Amino acid sequence: MTINDIEKSIDPLKNQLLNHILYNKIKSIEDLEIFLQHHVYAVWDFMSLLKALQNKLTCTTIPWLPTKHPETRYLINEIVLAEETDVDVNGNHKSHYEMYLDAMQACGVSTTNIKTFLETSESLGNIFVAIRNSDLPQSLKDFLEFTFNIAIEGQPHQIAAAFTFGREDLIPNMFTEILKNFQQNFPEKDLSKLVYYFERHIELDADEHGPMALQMIEELCGNDEKKWKEVEDISIEALQKRIALWDGIENAILESKEVVSL
Repeated sequence: MTINDIEKSIDPLKNQLLNHILYNKIKSIEDLEIFLQHHVYAVWDFMSLLKALQNKLTCTTIPWLPTKHPETRYLINEIVLAEETDVDVNGNHKSHYEMYLDAMQACGVSTTNIKTFLETSESLGNIFVAIRNSDLPQSLKDFLEFTFNIAIEGQPHQIAAAFTFGREDLIPNMFTEILKNFQQNFPEKDLSKLVYYFERHIELDADEHGPMALQMIEELCGNDEKKWKEVEDISIEALQKRIALWDGIENAILESKEVVSL
């Protein structure tokens, strides 16, 4: 099995994701707010996949020893640098999660729920208990539980599969266009930081991180067909969880309109 085989296998799910009806449902500021308050969890939990790879594929213990794949080591450290300490629209160093929070606040969207969830998770000391005890919608609970099961229990090639194929790099293109339309229709809202966030992802993923992540998969799987099959299975499940999350956001938008009409 090869990268091309994986891409062919997941192509129907990618098309389903990229043609999801959700994109046509985000028509008002209220709709955008619902999307952002769901999607911010996916922005946050991505870092745990990345940190799991950093722990497994670079040396983060003392004494330091060189790990097996220098190119993979470079990839992980490069992405950690970009994701954890990137430069925001004002030239300040922040994580992409913090940049996303800033963007939400700039357009008047509350960040209380995600901040409270993180505080609860830290106080409990168990992310799975925090997820189960939360009042998050089931689609988002399932999405987060999948992420943390892989990050905590997965082997490097399995984590890399969720990281590489489960985080679709074409989605930022779509939302950049949606946000630009919003800027024209709702000039009173400052969406510049959201546009910057998505454009920054496009810039990093297309030119550097995407190709290097595919190389990481090849190095981790080698000629081991069992690993390749596990990469395929994890990639499929990751995309299914993302589609289910999109379904959940679409339902939340529809339900909000039903409440308003009552």
